[in-house]
Amino acid sequence: MAFIKLFPRVLVACVAIGICSTSAFTQTRLRVTSGSSDPNEVSCSPDEMNINEMAPAADSKTVWEAKPKPTIDLKTLTNPTIPGLKYQPLLLAAIDQRLGSRYRWGATGPSRFDCSGFVWSIFQSAGITFERSNARTLFGMFSAPTPEDQYKFGTLVFFSRLTHVGVVADEHGFYHASRRHGVVYQPFTDYWLKHIDGFRRVPLPAGLGQLAD
Repeated sequence: MAFIKLFPRVLVACVAIGICSTSAFTQTRLRVTSGSSDPNEVSCSPDEMNINEMAPAADSKTVWEAKPKPTIDLKTLTNPTIPGLKYQPLLLAAIDQRLGSRYRWGATGPSRFDCSGFVWSIFQSAGITFERSNARTLFGMFSAPTPEDQYKFGTLVFFSRLTHVGVVADEHGFYHASRRHGVVYQPFTDYWLKHIDGFRRVPLPAGLGQLAD
């Protein structure tokens, strides 16, 4: 009889402990999730962390809502006497067509891209062909630009130990495929500038010089 009388109290105590434990676990999980990067966020290489998912959330929101184009006067890019300039409007148009496309690792389009797939795709659309590769391989494939060309439209910019790549718009920002937001324009904030590994220029077909000569 004593056990029967105590049973309801024991049951209530167990339920209360379970609720408290669940609540504590939920709060702890929320703190961890909101304060750290998603371990499943990856770069062009599936086993490396992607810097574009480590940027501050407030900055990401601004990036996603704003999709400006590079500061380029297209009228000056149609001069047939200047090698390479005819490719820039094509590259700009290819980027514009892909803005807002969703991210998918390993994808090269037409509606989803990863970072290196996006880069490869826009140059292909502009008639400039090279092997589809990850960010680290692309860095080794091409030559470094002159200091004057680092922030010119079309230069490739690499981040976070060569795990991420984008395309320079101008000295103010670049385009890239973010896993969280897809293809977007990203300003060169202090955060991004301190993670830059280097720049590369994609050469034009033989005899046409560099992209922005």
